[in-house]
Amino acid sequence: MKILKIGADWCQGCYVMKPRFAEIEKENPWLQTEFYDYDNDKGIVKKYDISKELPCFIFLDKEGNEFLRLCGEIEKKKIVELINKYREK
Repeated sequence: MKILKIGADWCQGCYVMKPRFAEIEKENPWLQTEFYDYDNDKGIVKKYDISKELPCFIFLDKEGNEFLRLCGEIEKKKIVELINKYREK
C-alpha cells in the first residue's frame, strides 16, 4: 500500500495534516508515502482528478490502483485505523 498526499502552500488544512501525517509515518516506517504539490505537480493532479478540496490522500494498492480517497482534515486515529485495515492491500 502507498499513500499519495496532495497539498498546497495556501491550504490551511494541509498545515494541520502535515505534522499529523509525520507522526503516522514515524510510527509506521514500512508505510510508503509520496507528497505532491497541487500547484506544481499538475500531472498527478490531472491523473487523479484532484479538486481544490485539500489536502487529499489517495490510497493505492500494490498494483498502483486507487482504492480509497480521503480529503480534508482527518483525525489521526481514523487514518491509522485505515492504514492497519488495508496494510496488506
